[in-house]
Amino acid sequence: MPRRPVRPLPVVREPRPRGVSAPGSSKGGAIRSSKMGSRRAAVLVAVHGVIALHIAHWLLRGRSVTPVEPSEAMAFAKIGMVNAGLIFFAVAILLTAVFGRFFCGWGCHLVALQDLCRWLLGKIGIRPAPLRSRVLAWVPAVAFVYMFLWPVAYRLAIGDSFRRVGFELTTTELWQTFPGWIIGALTFILCGFVIVYFLGAKGFCTYACPYGAIFGAVDKVSPLRIRVTDACEGCGHCTAVCSSNVRVHEEVRTFGMVVDAGCMKCMDCVSVCPNDALYYGAGPIALGARGKAGAKRPVRSRGGLPGWQEAVLAVGFVAAFLSFRGLYRLVPFLMSLGLAAILAYLVLQAVELVRRPDRAFRGWRLKQGGRFTGRGWVAWGLLVAVAVLWLHSASMRGLLALGDRGLRATGGVQRAALDVTGAPLVIEPEIGERVAATRRHLQALERWGLAATPGNAASLAGLDLVAGDSEALRRHARLALERGEEPARMHQLLARDAWGRGEVDLAVEEYEASLAAAPANASAYVQLGILLGQAGRLDEADAVFERGWKSVPASVEVAYNGGLVRAMLGDTEGAVKRFERALTLDPGMLEARENLAGVLARAGRFDDAVEQYRRALEQSPDDLATRFLLARALVGAGETAAAEAELERILAAEPGQRDALDLLTELRGSSPGGP
Repeated sequence: MPRRPVRPLPVVREPRPRGVSAPGSSKGGAIRSSKMGSRRAAVLVAVHGVIALHIAHWLLRGRSVTPVEPSEAMAFAKIGMVNAGLIFFAVAILLTAVFGRFFCGWGCHLVALQDLCRWLLGKIGIRPAPLRSRVLAWVPAVAFVYMFLWPVAYRLAIGDSFRRVGFELTTTELWQTFPGWIIGALTFILCGFVIVYFLGAKGFCTYACPYGAIFGAVDKVSPLRIRVTDACEGCGHCTAVCSSNVRVHEEVRTFGMVVDAGCMKCMDCVSVCPNDALYYGAGPIALGARGKAGAKRPVRSRGGLPGWQEAVLAVGFVAAFLSFRGLYRLVPFLMSLGLAAILAYLVLQAVELVRRPDRAFRGWRLKQGGRFTGRGWVAWGLLVAVAVLWLHSASMRGLLALGDRGLRATGGVQRAALDVTGAPLVIEPEIGERVAATRRHLQALERWGLAATPGNAASLAGLDLVAGDSEALRRHARLALERGEEPARMHQLLARDAWGRGEVDLAVEEYEASLAAAPANASAYVQLGILLGQAGRLDEADAVFERGWKSVPASVEVAYNGGLVRAMLGDTEGAVKRFERALTLDPGMLEARENLAGVLARAGRFDDAVEQYRRALEQSPDDLATRFLLARALVGAGETAAAEAELERILAAEPGQRDALDLLTELRGSSPGGP
């Protein structure tokens, strides 16, 4: 039997709008080149030149203007901080309200990246058709609300206000909020070539950019926009060259102007119009504009996908965003939005490849008569590889989420384990189980992750200290130091571990390394000083606290423990000075006040000691030990009657208290049973 002829598959393309003539036809002729492309490219190159000068200024001077990025405006929403990014963003929004959405087309570095990628793809014959999704078009608006409005609402909900505003217009840490080179390169690839190839020109702007959401909304009230004269013949050249995916010829035919908020005023449409019918000028605004038929909805909405496809895109986007946002603590928010849009599109393509007997993509025949072609098997293999990577990433992201939750729950016990000045650490069973579970999650992330998670080794070292796993602590702390994670804390952990194993000299070495990494680390001064003091090396301990006194003058613990060492060395004036400093910083520090009183009493300054003991009892009136010390100081000051009164109060609260009875007997010169 002869085989049935194979029916060729159509190439999936963006449908030609009605009224658009083919290039070279009698209506409109060949599309001429835009004069604006090279001009806009020159402006965008100049923008990058200004960025380079900003970075160079920071590198040379060590301080420069804070990043001029819209994302920096989040600092105001979160903590009320005004910076250069907020000022720039606000000015750009105001200018958009007047002149329209110019900034995106003529000043955005990411638009420049996408246009460059589109141009390069065009050079090899690839003309990506735009995805026209209604549901993904909401992503930028949701992202804008999350980044800029949600923090404001949260602050107002908890009773915070914006009356206290700070200013940070210059910085020494220009690069602090930007990703590293690897993430930067991945952003270049994903939000440039990949997103343009799959979602069309300016795919990131359309389906990910939160700044574009506010610019597009404000553009609706701009009186300056692309308009049309009666010379328009509907040739469609304007739509063919528009890199913002706007159906220009339909919009001007229906509304007499471009109302689509996606229009970035690139002016390509104006430049290529064969009749010079398009122009940029003032007139009615787009908000509330009605077409000839009285329709208010944007023209773009007519190009949406079927409902089930929109649902697939929505589910795919949410799943991908949750899987990749913050993955390995590396993937930033905006990059995860672009990646989620790409993966949502690939999910839809995979579904279509399975359900349709015939399928083609970008001119490649993938499936015919229900059977995969060679290219189809390659495409399917790539989709399976993406799915495996996705599942692995989702599992790693889940481990990180569980680990971070455990770290928040065990933060207090980790600090307590590191602190040698407090009471002995007692770990409740529930906390012990949480520590063990968190260690398992972070260890699995370390073992199976495709990239090192910044801070993971340091987090494990802190948990190892609580768990009492000395060997694991040393391994993870050394790994964290190799990665540059929290060097001051890692040396402090290693010092605490060496101290616990009785290796005093090694502990001293690690504490000194911690202080070299962070000279203002008050807890390291305190712990090193206590270690030396317990080892009987009081002069060295005093030198450490003296350094801490100068480096961290606002530390209560440094001043207090320095006072203790001076007291043990017999330096009364030095001890008094440090205890008084501690009480100036924290008037409620009972230990400092009691020790100050004790030093004063030992120096024979009984009146001053009595005053301090009385103030201590005001804070802790039921402290019988302090009341007894007050009685002894009163005896030294010659106030015997007052001393007897204090001793009687002690015996009323605790009859038979031996020290109080002995002193009272001594003062009265009689036996305990006497008058």
